[in-house]
Amino acid sequence: MKIEKITCKDVMSHICESLGEDLDSPKCIEIKNHLDECPDCSNYFKSVEKTIDFYKKYNVELPPDAHNKLIDFLGLG
Repeated sequence: MKIEKITCKDVMSHICESLGEDLDSPKCIEIKNHLDECPDCSNYFKSVEKTIDFYKKYNVELPPDAHNKLIDFLGLG
C-alpha cells in the first residue's frame, strides 16, 4: 500500500485532532518523517508542545469555544 505524501497542513491538522493515535500507525510514521524533513512543521510542533506544557503547568482554563477559534485561525476547519 502506497502512502501519499503528507503536507504541512495535514501534519498540523493531524496533531491537533489525534494526539492519542497509535504512534506506530502508518500515518504517524509518515508524520514523524515529515517533521524530520520540514523545519516549518517541526517548529510548529515544538510550539504546540510548549503551549500544552504551559497550560498544564499553570492549570489554565480556556473558554469552551477556544478550540474552534484556534482551528479557524489556523485555517484547519
